[in-house]
Amino acid sequence: MKPAFELLSFASADDLAGAAAGAWLDEIETAARLGELYCVALSGGRITQKFFAATVAQALVRKVPFDDVHFFWADERCVPPGDPESNFKLAQEHLFAPLEIAAEKIHRLHGEDPPRIAVALAEAELRRIVPRKHGRQPVLDLIFLGMGEDGHVASLFPNASMHTIDTPGPFLVVEHAPKPPPTRVSLSYQAIGAAKDIWVLISGSGKAAALRESLLPTGQTPLARVVATHRVKIFSDINDF
Repeated sequence: MKPAFELLSFASADDLAGAAAGAWLDEIETAARLGELYCVALSGGRITQKFFAATVAQALVRKVPFDDVHFFWADERCVPPGDPESNFKLAQEHLFAPLEIAAEKIHRLHGEDPPRIAVALAEAELRRIVPRKHGRQPVLDLIFLGMGEDGHVASLFPNASMHTIDTPGPFLVVEHAPKPPPTRVSLSYQAIGAAKDIWVLISGSGKAAALRESLLPTGQTPLARVVATHRVKIFSDINDF
């Protein structure tokens, strides 16, 4: 039986970001050589800015082609795209603008719209672009996730309702999130589980307990729920858990 996760440990956040960036660029180059569309969902989180910076630096040196890469999001806060809390804003400033990514390749979640309209738009766009399907779910090539101190991934938090856990569509509205802002749009567990690959970037010693819990066979965190259904690759600078 294959292990449910691959854990890669690093001495620092910078080392983590650099390794994840290099591995991701390898995947993009492989898809380009094969002439394949490559669809990825990004996340926010504290490590993300370092990861984007490392990606840009390496991509420019390696001259990695992004012509056939389409960008989606694992989740978004229900804020306008220029808001400091926006995951899109982080990517726009630190990844897309430096790499001059074409606007038509960027499929952001519309956090400024009424949440249910944002979900409907996101699902339609995902189904329009992503060529492969697994049952009812479009298959993203890669989903990047972070993990919070409580073990949450995307905007899927502990103690969620069965509606959140069992949502059949690719996206859902998350209300009353325990972290502000309280209303968000997130990929569903089903959409995450349908992805070809899932990579989790985890940085910060305050997350050690949640990581330990998430990797137990009996773990109850949202990350544990993902690990239970999909083999994931974890990049972590936590070495004391």
